[in-house]
Amino acid sequence: MARSILLEMAQATASNPVPVFIAVVIASALYHHVYHPLVVSPLRHIPGSKVYAATKWRLAFDDYNGTRTRKIHQLHQKYGTAVRISPNEVSFSSLSALRTIYGAGSGFERTSFYRMFDVYGRQNLFTFAEGRKHSERKKLLAHAYSKSVVLSLTGIARPLVEKNVKSFLNLLEQEKSVAEEIFHSLHWFSLDSITGFLYGDKHGGTHALEGNEADRMMLNDIVDPSRRKLSWFVVHLKKYTNWLYTRTGVTEKLVTSLGLLPMKKPATYTGIRAHGLRSWQEFESNTIQDGDSYDDKAIISKLWQHSKSEKEPRLDGLDIASEVADHFLAGIDTTSDTLMFVIWALSRPENMKYQEQLKAELDLIPSISRNQDGNPTAEVADKLPFLDAVIKEGLRLYAPLPASEPRSLPVDTTIDGYHIPAGTVVSMSPYTLHRNAAVFPEPLKFKPERWIGECGDLTEMKKWFWAFSSGGRMCIGIQYVFFFI
Repeated sequence: MARSILLEMAQATASNPVPVFIAVVIASALYHHVYHPLVVSPLRHIPGSKVYAATKWRLAFDDYNGTRTRKIHQLHQKYGTAVRISPNEVSFSSLSALRTIYGAGSGFERTSFYRMFDVYGRQNLFTFAEGRKHSERKKLLAHAYSKSVVLSLTGIARPLVEKNVKSFLNLLEQEKSVAEEIFHSLHWFSLDSITGFLYGDKHGGTHALEGNEADRMMLNDIVDPSRRKLSWFVVHLKKYTNWLYTRTGVTEKLVTSLGLLPMKKPATYTGIRAHGLRSWQEFESNTIQDGDSYDDKAIISKLWQHSKSEKEPRLDGLDIASEVADHFLAGIDTTSDTLMFVIWALSRPENMKYQEQLKAELDLIPSISRNQDGNPTAEVADKLPFLDAVIKEGLRLYAPLPASEPRSLPVDTTIDGYHIPAGTVVSMSPYTLHRNAAVFPEPLKFKPERWIGECGDLTEMKKWFWAFSSGGRMCIGIQYVFFFI
């Protein structure tokens, strides 16, 4: 009897395989998106939404809508300090996890996510996964970014930024429309300050504050709304995106006409990347081949001097161009946005008292402690307690990079009592750490006084302050950012 039933089923399948195919597809989907992640996976015991645990596309949906960071924060508020946010990713928000994952010598490495930030096809300080390579590259530049060098009268950063502060203030006085629309003028200030520091005035330094339209046009890379859409496609649909942008001929025309490209097909390198590559090529041509003078304090010069020594780590031209362009890309948007949010916060009616307090602190500075333009010297500004508090509070609420910083470990480990299998992506975000109400009372309010001991435990707050990451991967430009802001 059973044999005849099986025979009939086999005959039915042979004559009409569609139902069986559908059943196999459904069974496979149930296994991969329900049974395995929720029943079998070693991560099944970690708290979190079952929908997020079942498929990566739930978090990808938040990412597409620009709500990923806020949504993860909400999940932490609901489920606690350890939350499973996708089948293979866990987000943490405890101080102990911070030390385990990001502490010096932790062994956790950056994931493949960071490779989207390679420039000119080369890895750089930001994209190296292996700690050794990152450490070797960082040693080449650490001194140039040190506080003593940044604040030095004989360095490149201090006179450059002081000059640009004067140009920025003059611009606000001369062009009232610019004063009302602060976004562009702050980015011009950032652009001129960063390019001069990285490339030197002669080989890539910009003059956007002085009205150079070509330099100002570089900001189009930042303000183009489709760039974020392209980033989403690169992260979540990498192979499909590569396929779209490598089509030629009739297929390319079809893809373009159907509007399938997340962003209009660019030239090889546009805006900032084009400027970075051109600056290196000019430096290489003028300095190396023609023997022209160059600013030996600029970052590009430091790397070139190392490459000439033939010491390890070896660098070629594209390595240098990629490294400097990465610093360019990292600095142009992040510092400007944080400064813009600080100005916005200070301008709000409820925060006028902070603006007045800041003015009062600045008014007390004697003329001997000011530069020739009447502004506080770098050393004096660095020691103003309320100014420091305003900057730190701005960085707390509006961190330059507030999103998750993914890491992984090639071996099994334990974090906060949870077993984490090898290859699992773990992450933490400044956004969530900086909104811990137990550490930062009234975390959503702009309250600079918390940083001078008037609200909360200052020692504890310093432990949780994570605007620049920590450990060996801490932002190399932290001192320049503080000086800049």
